[in-house]
Amino acid sequence: MNKFYNIFEDFISMFFPNICQGCEQPLTGKEKYICLKCLYTLPKTNFHNSRKNIISELFFGKINFENATSFCFFNKDGTIQNLIHSLKYKGVKEVGEELGKHLGSELNSSIFSDIDLIIPIPLHKKRQKFRGYNQSEWIAKGISEIMNKPIDIKSVIRATYTETQTKKNKDERWENVKNIFEIKLPENLENKHVLLVDDVITTGSTIESCAKTILEVNNVKISIAAIAFVSN
Repeated sequence: MNKFYNIFEDFISMFFPNICQGCEQPLTGKEKYICLKCLYTLPKTNFHNSRKNIISELFFGKINFENATSFCFFNKDGTIQNLIHSLKYKGVKEVGEELGKHLGSELNSSIFSDIDLIIPIPLHKKRQKFRGYNQSEWIAKGISEIMNKPIDIKSVIRATYTETQTKKNKDERWENVKNIFEIKLPENLENKHVLLVDDVITTGSTIESCAKTILEVNNVKISIAAIAFVSN
């Protein structure tokens, strides 16, 4: 019975976007995909206001980067988990764009404001074909709209198909994503400050791998932003 209910719930979420993807209550007025109550109660980190935070400490000593942040803490069984689940598994890609706009608003008036372009963490073409879209690209769309910065989805690709990271430990995650990215158009990245965007940061291994590949380009700088951070 529960399985049937979950399938029905997913169906409703996909075809009736006037339901909040955070709490499944009806949207009103100008609300899109996320109601004002859910937006107001999101567990925001405010890491964009400080160069030193939990995210920057996660990457410190592993890669050279300018700034790092996440919009929210990831609370299991909370609103942000529901939103990420809708974005990644229910096909409601517009949730990513909405969250990206709110993240972009924070970044636009912070130490992140001097970025030149936005690169969403690439999906392998096989996984993107299966899902139908790259969730990080939709987050990047929202950020781009607010910050008025271009998105680059051609210069870096995910050349190797890997298993999902979900059930892997820290070491397994790194081995799973090591050397899987490839630069296609280095000239697009030279002398640029790149904002690398992902949906959720857990161990940071995927971002670390992608950033190391990008940093092979001459005179490139990297900052990092995600929608949510899974704290221990």
